[in-house]
Amino acid sequence: MPVARIASRRTLFSIAASLALALPLALPAAAGQRSNSSDSSEPRAQQDSAVALVQLQGEPLATYAPTRPPQGKKIDFDSSTVKSYRAQLSALRNDFKRWLRVNVPQASVSGEFDIALNAVSVKLGGATLAQVAAAPMVRLAQYQGLYYPSAAADPDLAIIHAVDAWSRSGGAASAGAGVKVAIVDSGIDASHPCFADAGYAAQGQLGDRRFTNNKVVVAKVFNMRAGSRGYTPEAIDSHGTHVAGTVACNFETPTAVDGVTLPYRMSGVAPRALLGNYNVFPGSVGNARSEDILNALEAAYQDGFDVANMSLGGGASGIQDLLTIAVDNLDLANMVVAVAAGNEGPGARTVGSPGSAARALTAGASSVGHEIVHLLQVGAASFPAVKGEFGTGSVSAPLAVLLDAASPFNGLSEACAAFTPGALAGRIALITRGSCDFSVKLRNVQAAGGVGAVVVNRVPGAFVMGGNGDGLPQPSIPGFMVDQLYASALKASDGLATTLPVLGTYAANPAGNDVIADFSSEGPTDVDFRVKPDVMAPGVNVVSSIPRSYCGGAPCFAFFNGTSMATPHLAGSAAVVRQARPGWSAAQVRSAIVNTADRKVVKALGSAGILSAANTVGSGRENLDAAVAAAVALDPVSLSFGAVPSGSGQSLQRSVMLTNTSGAAQTYTLAVVEPEGGGVGFALSGSTLTLAADQSATVQVTLSAQKQAAAGNKQAVLQISAGGRVVANAMLYTLIK
Repeated sequence: MPVARIASRRTLFSIAASLALALPLALPAAAGQRSNSSDSSEPRAQQDSAVALVQLQGEPLATYAPTRPPQGKKIDFDSSTVKSYRAQLSALRNDFKRWLRVNVPQASVSGEFDIALNAVSVKLGGATLAQVAAAPMVRLAQYQGLYYPSAAADPDLAIIHAVDAWSRSGGAASAGAGVKVAIVDSGIDASHPCFADAGYAAQGQLGDRRFTNNKVVVAKVFNMRAGSRGYTPEAIDSHGTHVAGTVACNFETPTAVDGVTLPYRMSGVAPRALLGNYNVFPGSVGNARSEDILNALEAAYQDGFDVANMSLGGGASGIQDLLTIAVDNLDLANMVVAVAAGNEGPGARTVGSPGSAARALTAGASSVGHEIVHLLQVGAASFPAVKGEFGTGSVSAPLAVLLDAASPFNGLSEACAAFTPGALAGRIALITRGSCDFSVKLRNVQAAGGVGAVVVNRVPGAFVMGGNGDGLPQPSIPGFMVDQLYASALKASDGLATTLPVLGTYAANPAGNDVIADFSSEGPTDVDFRVKPDVMAPGVNVVSSIPRSYCGGAPCFAFFNGTSMATPHLAGSAAVVRQARPGWSAAQVRSAIVNTADRKVVKALGSAGILSAANTVGSGRENLDAAVAAAVALDPVSLSFGAVPSGSGQSLQRSVMLTNTSGAAQTYTLAVVEPEGGGVGFALSGSTLTLAADQSATVQVTLSAQKQAAAGNKQAVLQISAGGRVVANAMLYTLIK
C-alpha cells in the first residue's frame, strides 16, 4: 500500500499520504514527506462486487501434505506427485466450471489458482455470491477486495544497520546476491541507473523483454483487462520503481532530488538482489483486484522468487480473508512476503489486508531525519518549506490570506470548494491542510486565477504533497507546505510580496530519525486480535528511484512517504538474510527480522516519549545486522490471546516454537519482562531450554486475567537470552474487553 497517492496514482492505502508525519521543520534540520496526496482518509471502494474469489475444497500445493515442500525448500513442480495433484485440482476446477454453466450460466471463471489457494476467480455477471457458493465443491466465496498502491552513507541503511549486516557475508558486492525479490506493484523502470545490469551475470528473463535486463529479470502484467486495453508491465506510475530502489538499487548510485545533489549516493538494502516486475497497477489503473494480486504472487513463486514485496493494501476481511490465507500459505511454502501495514493510522484496528495476514512480514513506518528545504520569501521574512509535486519554476506574487473562522485548522480555508472565478487572479493563496486532497486544493486555487499556494500543516512539521491520481489533470501551479508553527506569522502577511523558490537545500537532522509516522496503521487485527504491525522500518522521508520519464529521461529520485516505503526495507532485509543464511525457512527469516528488532527506539510524534505498544510499533525498529546473526527463531513471531471478556477471570494457554538457528548448541534463558500488570499476567512453562543446533522445542505461555482486570490492551515481552545477552524479544498481547 503506497502512502497516500504518488504522482499520478494513490500510493498505499487511501489515506497513506493523508496523515503524513512531519518532523519539526527548521533549518538546518529538515522534515517532510513525499507523495502525500490527501488531508484525510477518504472512503475508497474496498470490494468489487462484480467478481468473486472462490476457494474450492482441497488443499493447495503449498499446504497439501504430499506436495508441500520440506522446511527451507520450495515446491518441486517437476515431481510426479505435484504434477498428479495439480491434475486432480484442475479436474476439480473443471467440475466447478461445468456446475457453473448449468446452475449459474451468467457467471464465468476468469482465473485459476493452485499454489497458494485452490481457487478460481469468477465474473459474476449479475449472479450473487450465494448462488456461486452453492456448488458442492466450494469451501468459501468472497467478493474480490480492491487493493491500492498504500513512500554507504545512505541514512536509511545506517538506521537499520544494513552495512554492518553486509559485512557478515562479503560486503556490498554480495549483499542479497542470488536472491530474487518480486515487486508486486506498479512496475519497475529497468533503464534507471539503480537497475543497470553491468557486472551482473546473464539471466533467464521472463515476460516482456522490453522491460527486463539482467537485474530486473521479469516483467509481467496482471490485470483482467490487460489484453483488451493493451496494458504492459511498463512503469508509468512512480510507486513501484521507488519501492524497487529501496529493495535493491545498485550500490552507491549517484543521487539528486529536484536539482539538489545529495551528499551521499543511495543504495538498496540488498543491492545485489535480482528483481521481478509483477505489475498489478498498469497504465493509469489505480487499484488491483484480489485475483490480480494472487495471480502475481503465484507467478512469482513459480518463477522461483524467494521474497515478495507488496506495498499495497485494502480493507481487511477478518480471518477468512482469502488473500491473507494465500500469503500465509506462501510463507509455509518458503516465500517471505513483506506487506505494508497501511496508512490509515493512528488508531486501533487500522491495519489493512493483506498486511493483516498472520504470516506476513508486516511493516509500520518511522522516519529518516532529512529533507530538501526551500526558503519562502514573504515580505522581509523567510519561512522554511517543503515543495510539493506540483508546478515548476519560481513564482513571485502578492500573498492572499484566505481566512475561514469556521475552519478547525489554523483558521484558514481548506480550499476544498471552488472559489469565484478570478478571485485569486495573480496571487499566491495561503490555505491549510485539512480534509481534502492536495490536488483538489491547488486545482481550486488555480481555477480562481491563483499562481501558487502555501499550505499550512494542521500539525507540527511539513511534508511533500503529492497528486491524487484521480484521472483529472493535476495542478500546474507550485505548492509548498510550511510548519504549523508559522501559521500566525503568515496569516498576518496578507498582500506582502511572496516568492516561491525553485531550488532548495539538503538538510539532515539525525535527531529526527525513528519518529513514528502519523499515518502508520495500528493493530490489533480484526476478529482474532493479533499483533500487527510486526516491526517498524524507515517509511518517512525515504529517497529512492522513480522512472526517468519523470525527469525528462535523466536519472530521477524523490522523497516518498508511507508504510509502502517501509515495506521494501523489510523485503530487502529478507533478501540479505536469505543470502547470508540460505538454509533458513521463510518463517525463520521473518522471525530473524521481527524478533531481533531494536526495542524502545521509536519516538512519539512531537515529543521525546518512546513508544513500546505492541500494536503501534510491533517488536520495535528493525536491525538487519542483528537479524543476520539471529540465534533463535520463533513461530509465531508474537503471541496473542485474543479478546478476553472483562470480569471473566480466564486462564488461557498458547504455544510458541523455538528453533536454534545459531549453528551450535545453546542454552536459552526465557523470561517475561515489561509486564503491564493491571490484573493480567503471563507465565512460562519453563525458564531455560537447551537445544542442539537446528533443534526445535515448544514453550507454553499462560495468560491469567483476573476478574477485576481493567479493560484495554495488555502486553508483556517474552525475552530470550543466550550467553548472557538478549537474542530475541517477542510481544505477548491480549485485549480485555
